[in-house]
Order: sequence, then structure tokens, then C-alpha cells
Amino acid sequence: MRHYLGIDIGTFESKGVIVDDKGRVVTSASRPHKLLVPQPGWAEHRPKQDWWGDFTFICRAMLAQSGIAPETIRAVGASAIGPCMLPVDANGEALCNAALYGVDTRAAREIEELDAAIGKERILHLCGNALTSQSVGPKILWLKKNRRDIFDKAAKIVTSTTYLVQKLTGECVIDHYSAANFSPFYLIDRQGWSTELAPGIIEPERLPKVMWTTDIAGHVTAAAGRATGLAKGTPVIAGTIDAGSEALSVGVVRSGDMMIMYGSTIFTIMLSKKRIADKRLWYAPWLFPGEHASMAGLATSGTLTHWFRDVAGRDLETASAFPKLAAEAGRSPPGANGLVMLPYFSGERTPIHDSDAKGVIFGLNLTHTRGDLYRALLEGIACGTTHIIDTYREIGEVPRKLLAVGGGTKNKIWSQATSDISRMAQTVCAKTVGASYGDAFLAALAVGDVKKKDISAWNPEARRIVSERRNGAVYARQYRIFRELYDRNRDLMADLS
Repeated sequence: MRHYLGIDIGTFESKGVIVDDKGRVVTSASRPHKLLVPQPGWAEHRPKQDWWGDFTFICRAMLAQSGIAPETIRAVGASAIGPCMLPVDANGEALCNAALYGVDTRAAREIEELDAAIGKERILHLCGNALTSQSVGPKILWLKKNRRDIFDKAAKIVTSTTYLVQKLTGECVIDHYSAANFSPFYLIDRQGWSTELAPGIIEPERLPKVMWTTDIAGHVTAAAGRATGLAKGTPVIAGTIDAGSEALSVGVVRSGDMMIMYGSTIFTIMLSKKRIADKRLWYAPWLFPGEHASMAGLATSGTLTHWFRDVAGRDLETASAFPKLAAEAGRSPPGANGLVMLPYFSGERTPIHDSDAKGVIFGLNLTHTRGDLYRALLEGIACGTTHIIDTYREIGEVPRKLLAVGGGTKNKIWSQATSDISRMAQTVCAKTVGASYGDAFLAALAVGDVKKKDISAWNPEARRIVSERRNGAVYARQYRIFRELYDRNRDLMADLS
């Protein structure tokens, strides 16, 4: 029997699966951890505890509960949140907490500084992306300016998946899809590192070696084998950012396919025949040579539901809080009895790229209930997702197919509102495990046991969420107000910052 192991490190939880050669999940495990917000605009994880600690715990738990012989695992795939910024020493040990992806907005001044020095259009042309809170380059500059002692000690600056692969194999690598987020140090035409745009900040040799996602980065070392229970010598792929694995896990393989990932943040990936160049979106080479992807993402989604539970649902038992809140929201009609929420509780990423954007609850009166508020929150996230889809429409790149994945697909109000407001159906596959399942498939792909098209057999389509026309008028009004609320209050939001 052949098995493939995949583990993904998320914002609030890590998940793992062991899959057989038919794509069946033999065993799975998960472990929660916390998002650290030491001050407004910052978002951090503790790499040793939250990343490697979760990885080793999940790995050992799955092997123990399944009884699978480690020697039958043909390859290991890892993914994690990203892009992150983490300085490590020569042994790959973290020198401080990791600054996370676009929800961490600490480098706003550095973005302005680099934009002024290089030129926004030049950055977009050569890097494929405008500099935003998602970019690692400005955070490296922030580290150099504000934590010089740590910067000087750092042998490498890495992201989350790089850290895991280095702990497993001793090799410091990054895939092209992840590396493209290191603007302005990754040039898309060269598909490699360059200091041409920003000399004097960091040397290219202090960045990981660039590979393709399914390249074998190395093999499980003796020390990693003792920590994880894996067999020494097991192949480990270069891996990727969680969203890439998640997209592949639900069959995003053709041009025009778009994944909507309902997670801690909404994240979308659409494949295209050529590079899409638009400063409101992100671009990267896809997981495989010669393929292109454009991405977008909200700053807060599942994170916002956690915030609401903690603030407005303190009377509810944690285990049953979300089902009870969803039931209350279900008693509120589409449009949440006139409430509109802007979900910009940690600034916003695409398409507005505004770290000063603020959350807004608009239209409150004395009749509104907690259910109305929660429904407005879910519909606000759906409006933000529609704003992303409309951005693609505006540039003539209409998605061919929406494939939904993630925990939020189980929330009927949230997923239905997304289809209703965007006026597009969504497809949900049989397995919604997510990135860890994609990691296992990538591991199988790397050792030649499957082909890309086989993902449709591993994870077939299960159901569709169709846009309901009866909600069209109320949601058209809500979406219009959603868009105008930000436009009319953008300057006031900046004043508050």
C-alpha cells in the first residue's frame, strides 16, 4: 500500500491527512493555536510552537491512530499560511516571532518608501505585483530598520513553508508561487531573486533557494524522523502556500477556474493562460512551469467570525457557539433587516489595498438583534468577495467556474449570500479537507504516482450553490451601499489612523 502525507499550518489551526493511492483519507488530525496581535496592525505566530510543534504533533498522532507503517509513506507535502516573514539562524531556528501575511500591516511606511524609490509602475511591471501588506520585501526592510540586531543575526529570511521543509530536511527552499510574494526581490521574467530594484537591503544568498512546488527539496533527516515518527529518507517536496494546495485540492487546474477559500480570510486564486497585470490583484507563477495565477484576498473573514463570537457570544459555549449564531442569523432575512457591514477590521487587502480601512456597522436601530448583526457580518464578507469577482469582470477576465472550499462552505448563509450577491454559482467537492489534502496530492504527483487530472477522481464534485434570484433586489441595494460606504468614508478612516 502506498500513502502520502500532507500537513497544513493555518492561521488558527493546523490540519493533517494521510491519503492512500486512491485518494481516500485514511486518517486525519488537527491542532489549534492562536493568532498573536501584540499591537494594532501586527499579526504573528510562534514558529517553534505553532508551526513545527503542530507539525510534529499531528504527524505522530496520525501515525499512532492509524497504525500505518512510516515506510509506506511515499512522500510528504507541507503547506502553511503565507507569505510570512521570518528571520532564522544558520540552523533554521527562528530568531523571533513570524510576521504573517497581508493581515500584518506593520510595513506601511516601508511600502511608501519603496514605491517612491523604485516607482509603482516599474514594480508592477517587473514583479507582477504592486507592493501591499501581502509583500514580504517591505517587511524585510521594516525588520532591518526596526530590529537591526535580529536582522544582522539572520542567516536567511524565510516564509512558513520554508521553515517546515528546512526542519524536515535541512534544506532552505521556497517554491516560485511563494517567492513571487517577496516583491521587490523576485522578478517574474527571470523567475528568481534580484536586488536590481532595491539594492542594499538584503543579499540574494540570504533568501531561500527557489524551486517548483513538486520538486523534491530533500529527505527526512534522522532528527526530523525522531521528532515526527516519519521514516528517515522519506522524500519531502518544496511545498507551497496553503491557498495553492487548497486550490489544487478542489480541482483548480484549467484556465478560468477560480477557488474561493472560506477560511480565516477569504482567498481566491484564478488560473489564466497569460499573466494578469492589475495593481488591485496579485500575480504569481503557478505551482507548475508555464502556468499563471492571479490572487486576491480579504484581510478578515473567519477571523471576523471568531471576533464576533468572542465579543457578542460570550454567553455561548465555545463548542456550540457558531451553530447557535448561525441559527440566529437564519432568523434574520436576506439584507439583515437593513444592516450593512464593512469587514475591514484589520485594514483591507484586495482590491482596495488600504491598511487604514476600518470596520463599519451601518444602519443600526433599536430593533436589531444579535442574529441581524451576525448575518450582516457574513453578508459583508460576501460583498467583499463580490468586489473581488467584479474586479476580474472589469478587466475582462470573468471566472469560468467558482470552486468553494474551506470551513465556511458549511455555513449556508455565508456561502449562499456569496452566490446571491456575486450572481455566480459555486461548486463544492466531496472532500473539503482543504490544503492538507492538496499537499498529499502534490506529494503523490511529485513521485509520479498520479497526474494533475487525477484530482477529479480523488475529489469529485458533490453539490452546487446556485444564485437565488428572489434575493437579487435586496442584495443589489446592499452591495451598492457597501461599495459607497467605503468610498465616502475613506478619508475619515485615514484620519482615525
